[in-house]
Amino acid sequence: MSPALNSPAEIHRWCRHFSGTRSQIREARQFVSSYLGDRFETDTAQLIVSELATNAIRHTRSGLSGGRFGVTLHAGSTLLILAVLDEGGPATPHLHQVEDEDQNGRGLHLVETLTTRWGVHGDDAGRTVWALIPLTPANPAI
Repeated sequence: MSPALNSPAEIHRWCRHFSGTRSQIREARQFVSSYLGDRFETDTAQLIVSELATNAIRHTRSGLSGGRFGVTLHAGSTLLILAVLDEGGPATPHLHQVEDEDQNGRGLHLVETLTTRWGVHGDDAGRTVWALIPLTPANPAI
């Protein structure tokens, strides 16, 4: 059964943990898709979770042997909060300058562009990187 995002008065929350391997990024995308279904914002949310989960695996202890990352989704009628929890590391996620020829470093720029707001909470023992995605009404007036 998919989560009931059909009641505007309710806020729904789903959480899941994934092993810190690249194959689990696809699973995280499917988790987001199963939560949002065929909503207009599903593709954007899948891209955001992919970028944040990739960062967790590449830059934190979540990517070490036995590491894990978590995905939490909160949705009301007009807003989705998407959060990726990692196992911490020495560096805090931040935007940095990338050159045209750089192969990496654009993920948080995508998050910045596609969301209303994003941020980081935590420290080297564990962090949550969150993003706010506006939702269109499930049944817009015609």
